[in-house]
Amino acid sequence: MLIARLIADQTTLEASLNKASAALEAEGMRLANAQMLDFCGDVLQLMLPEGDAVTLRRIIDAHFSPCDMLITDNEFRIPNLFVSDMDSTMIGQECIDELADFAGLKDKISDITERAMQGELDFEDALRERVGLLEGLDEEAIDRCLAERIKPMGGAHTLLATLKSRGCHTVLVTGGFHHFADRVAQQLGFERVVGNRLATAGGKLTGKLNGAITDSSVKKKVLLEERDRLGAGTVSLATGDGANDIPMLEAADYGIAYHAKPKAREAANGWVDRGNLTAILKLLDIPESDWVAA
Repeated sequence: MLIARLIADQTTLEASLNKASAALEAEGMRLANAQMLDFCGDVLQLMLPEGDAVTLRRIIDAHFSPCDMLITDNEFRIPNLFVSDMDSTMIGQECIDELADFAGLKDKISDITERAMQGELDFEDALRERVGLLEGLDEEAIDRCLAERIKPMGGAHTLLATLKSRGCHTVLVTGGFHHFADRVAQQLGFERVVGNRLATAGGKLTGKLNGAITDSSVKKKVLLEERDRLGAGTVSLATGDGANDIPMLEAADYGIAYHAKPKAREAANGWVDRGNLTAILKLLDIPESDWVAA
């Protein structure tokens, strides 16, 4: 069984559904049921008794995009583990790029960040290169950056508060830095934080990192560790936007690429291309009346 839920342009939904249904038939995939969900009236649910998820997502992408979408081969359940990336996912910025602006290096560092998130550069090498360029920057620039530049992504507070109200354990895991992530986690309500640590001396950044690197393998490891700790029956949700998030997205029951780079979007079994983070609540069929406002 395959089940897909999607949020798309309501004005063209019927025509898009007809075209998608014909395309599925041409692939030998029968659409058994298509209906709008009762609780979240703008979510279309498609059910197929059998078929290939890759083909289904390709057809959905071709006929409904831009849309928000999630595919599963089982009945949908509310996750009890949520693991998320931070930069450009839970917050609207890339912290190192904004911090670089205080050193007059934003354009140079942003280019490296973009190439790393696209999967064109080795993550660790790119991270160390960018951090090295910040050597000598006053540590107080981090506080200014947090206060002036770093803002939660739309819907982040509501997503976290609502999932936690359903008993979901929440973890923020980032290739960014504890200097930022600890405070973002506190603001949004994450219960655990995993990230990198900037080295400082005499109130300035040294251009080095303290401790092991939080990279794509660590992100996946954290998700699997938390899943095992919570035990049998754990349903995991992960969100991210870049190549560094791919192993984590692939390991989750529901891996949702959020306004993501192409490689991350391709690896996930769901994506949000249109809405904000509350689209995830809709795809899980949690009624808006049950959303928790932070």
